[in-house]
Amino acid sequence: MTQLIEGEGLSAVESAVAEGGFGAVGGLVEDAPVEASGAEESGLVQEPGAAEGGSDLQDGAGAGDALSDAEIESAVAALVYASPDPISERRLQSLLEGPQIERVRAALATLRERLASSGLPYELRTLAGGVQILTTPDVGLIVQRLAKVRKSERISGAALETLAVVAYRQPVSKAEIEAIRGVQAGPILRTLIERGLVRVTGRADVPGHPLHYGTTRDFLDRFGLGSLEDLPRDGELAKD
Repeated sequence: MTQLIEGEGLSAVESAVAEGGFGAVGGLVEDAPVEASGAEESGLVQEPGAAEGGSDLQDGAGAGDALSDAEIESAVAALVYASPDPISERRLQSLLEGPQIERVRAALATLRERLASSGLPYELRTLAGGVQILTTPDVGLIVQRLAKVRKSERISGAALETLAVVAYRQPVSKAEIEAIRGVQAGPILRTLIERGLVRVTGRADVPGHPLHYGTTRDFLDRFGLGSLEDLPRDGELAKD
């Protein structure tokens, strides 16, 4: 998984929040309205995880429950390793044709323990509602040498502040973001949407029905979060 900001991760969001207040940031271009796509206008905005391929199988109802524990552990390890994105327990259960979900969880626990005791720089991390095998933080600087983040992929301080407001106060409107930061938010919101970190979640039930914004699964993935509950709490940004 490529990190959006090398060597920063969640700390970048935390630092933007911890500094207190969101003053004007120079260099912003003139604001422009952020338009929703056809799906967004019609309210058909896909929720995070909707494409995950969740299973409707009842626990133990599939052929996969005939597998031995060793076979399930081997299959789970292979699937987690091969998946380019975090993979959920229910997705693993579906791919294994329906073993009991407890057996899938046990296999993941075994994989986590084996990685931790192997002496290798790998760990099983919970990210964006799923799990993924990643390198451990202690080798982060070495791994960064493989592929340095292009300048165009970096995110500015102003964008980080806007992203922090969205993350803590979602669903939030453009006007609310601008009231908190004190500057125009249109261009930055558009950039965050293009990068897949922010999405339109619907419209506010107030006159004018402004668009509401929220974060995406990709936001959780890139900042190493299992869910929004993992965000550090901050009294200034959190809703009352």
